[in-house]
Amino acid sequence: MTTITDLRAELRPDALGIGTATPRLSWKLAEAAPGDAQIAYEFELEGRPLGRVDSTDQVFVAWPASPLRSRERRTMRVRAWTGSGATDWSEPLAVEAGLLDAADWVTDYVSPSTAADRTGPRPAYLLRAGFRLDGRIERARIYASAHGIYELQLNGRPVSDELLAPGWTSYRSRQRYQTYDVTELLKDGDNALGAHLSDGWYRGRIGFHGGVWDNYGTDVALLAQLELTRADGSTEVVPLTEAWRWAEGPVVAASLYDGETYDARAEVPGWSTAGFDDSGWRRPTMIARGSVSLEAPTGVPVRVTEVLRPVSVERRPNGRIRFDFGQNIAGKLAIRVAGERGSVVRLHHAEVLEDDELAIRPLRSAPSIDIYTLRGDGLEEWTPTFTVHGFRYAEAEGWPGEPADDAVVALVMHSDMVRTGWFRSSDPMLDRFHENVVWSMRDNFVDLPTDCPQRDERLGWTGDIQVFAPAASFLYSSIGTLAGWLRDVVAEQGSDGAVPNFVPWVECGFPEPSSAAWGDAAAVVPWVLHERFGDEKILRDQYDSMAAWVDHLESQSDGQGLIREGFQLGDWLDPTAPPEDPGDARTDRYLVATAYLVKSARIVADTAALLGRTAEADHYSSVAATALTAFRREYVSPSGRLVSDTPTALSLALVFDLLETDAQRAVAGRRLRDLVEQGGYVIQTGFVGTPIICDALALVGHVDAAYRLLFQTACPSWLYAVTMGATTVWERWDSMLPDGTVNPGEMTSFNHYALGAVVDFLHRVVAGLAPAAPGYRRMLIAPRPALDLGSAEARLDTPYGLAVSSWRKVAGVFTLDVVVPPGATAEVRLPYGAAAPVVVGSGEHRFEVPVDASAEEDRVA
Repeated sequence: MTTITDLRAELRPDALGIGTATPRLSWKLAEAAPGDAQIAYEFELEGRPLGRVDSTDQVFVAWPASPLRSRERRTMRVRAWTGSGATDWSEPLAVEAGLLDAADWVTDYVSPSTAADRTGPRPAYLLRAGFRLDGRIERARIYASAHGIYELQLNGRPVSDELLAPGWTSYRSRQRYQTYDVTELLKDGDNALGAHLSDGWYRGRIGFHGGVWDNYGTDVALLAQLELTRADGSTEVVPLTEAWRWAEGPVVAASLYDGETYDARAEVPGWSTAGFDDSGWRRPTMIARGSVSLEAPTGVPVRVTEVLRPVSVERRPNGRIRFDFGQNIAGKLAIRVAGERGSVVRLHHAEVLEDDELAIRPLRSAPSIDIYTLRGDGLEEWTPTFTVHGFRYAEAEGWPGEPADDAVVALVMHSDMVRTGWFRSSDPMLDRFHENVVWSMRDNFVDLPTDCPQRDERLGWTGDIQVFAPAASFLYSSIGTLAGWLRDVVAEQGSDGAVPNFVPWVECGFPEPSSAAWGDAAAVVPWVLHERFGDEKILRDQYDSMAAWVDHLESQSDGQGLIREGFQLGDWLDPTAPPEDPGDARTDRYLVATAYLVKSARIVADTAALLGRTAEADHYSSVAATALTAFRREYVSPSGRLVSDTPTALSLALVFDLLETDAQRAVAGRRLRDLVEQGGYVIQTGFVGTPIICDALALVGHVDAAYRLLFQTACPSWLYAVTMGATTVWERWDSMLPDGTVNPGEMTSFNHYALGAVVDFLHRVVAGLAPAAPGYRRMLIAPRPALDLGSAEARLDTPYGLAVSSWRKVAGVFTLDVVVPPGATAEVRLPYGAAAPVVVGSGEHRFEVPVDASAEEDRVA
């Protein structure tokens, strides 16, 4: 019998403190009969059915009741009708609004430090407020944020397992707050609220070239509003202003880049419990909230998502103890240690080894050292609170004695997104590469999409997520995290439409704030999220930003659609570029910029048409057409050859559909194949060309060349890093040279996802699972098998449920197994020209055709 599963509101798995009065609702059907699909639905609000609605919609369905008021909590259920009848009601979903209006905030910030006394890692602070409760409480909520990073305790117990709250946003424009259910932590009588507070991104060092201190303000401060709902429905805010007191605690210094220094001798037992004597503590300074918007998060919080034990432990000649965790991660260590009072343990972190030592040069000015001073009273357990490191290897310096088996573990930290997509094949190296990409995404989604998790950077580079958004949308339910980041794109976007090369923007010495292929994230990422998750609202929310970016690009043109001058990053990290100049690519950077003008203008035109903005759709279609004409006039010969005769230029022309005729496309395709072959099937592309070159080859019938690129192991190639033992994707193709030494360039990271964007090709083309309508309501199942690959499978938990495309070749037979979720359909195209496409509905389907080995051999030849 068909059932309803996964009823959810908006973009988060939970619906506590949601930031809109009219949250959209989504659900899935399970256990449906083959071909069965929803034909109607009905909501139930607080036990009251709201009436049947004849509709097949089940993703982002409009809120069916009156708008929520701030703090209001309503319980919703849904049932559906299919061709087989009505389902039972779903499990109930409690939807609770956060503070929706600025006037709901009646509390100001409390600050233990309005200005730092030094430039450098600063201490963290303890804040506490005692209060008394009388009478029955129905529920209690804390709404909290900070200038800095905070963690809350109530009566000595953690309020949440969230880390690095409130996260990093464009603090001058918008700041997130968190909603915590603390009902069970309160008690009649005396209570105490405690907060641990450090600089974080707000006041701590961020950016490269030495970084910037006090970027958003000189203070570190907590905003915490404790609200009680009584049994009669009345609400009150607990007055804490006069009760707040502060002191310095055991965190002597805390920095995201430098690490955390903790002196256990300075711990303050019971500081967040009732009855603690805080008479010697100081009164904080009150800071008005100001005009910065306080917003509920759209994405999930950062948490510890996995614990890794070391795969090897080694005592080094210098006395340090090295731990190899077998995987490059973003996270921190947790230690269990015993020793004399005052003993100091230093924890060093690095991604790789060089000459059998920790390779710390790639960290640049981010020392990544945590320091723990023992209190000396037996076994002590500690993990830092206010830092995060990128590492596989760690060394403990000054460890007393020999560590026990469970003395040191690595805690993996990232935004706690739900995994949605998987890939596997008959090639172990290809699978390891895919797993490396998954890890690089995890490690670089620490509250926002960053370039790297380890060195003095960790910035939200727009170009990286522009190319990686399709892969990110497959691997994880990343829409909430990316939707929040896109709000910061809007906040940071210039009045002329220019989008910074990284968001949030930090003035840390980068020469220019905007470049094509980077700023195009403003248009591309919302479109991808709409395509992959079926969210039209994200287009409405971002439309003005999308259009402003295209207006900016057009303003950079010569008036006839061609961009000829100005700063451009171009095909960044072309493998021929010297280590000291990663932007020195072979592909004309203005060709790249003009191509992206066409792409983004088309996206904005399509978005405007979808939103019913007809005149604007016509305008941006004209912008795209003008730029396309200019591109063809400047860069394309009548035969289809390109002036900038490089794999990246040809790939752009093919994938962005910039050529005029099929004959030109055929010529460009053959030339691309020839260049790839002449290059020995190693990578000849940078940030712009790498994500699309396999698609370009497949589009023009040279999928064999795409596979040879994929399976190449010589440097530069995707699998070269795998042969070198990589567990994440590198920033440079040769971040580590074949002799095991680290690339001499100043910019070398072993954890960047951008060059892993090709996994989207693995999902869509190799395994054959692609969206054909927003949210995968229609899918295209069209695998393109290769001679030397025996099987491939993509599995995706779409907004409608699990979809699968799984193929294998056994004894001359190609077998394709397809799973289509209820409410969706799929067009299946079999390889080898065996049959015409067929459209199938929900359920499991199997197709078999003979393998045409001669055709595959001809392609490879």
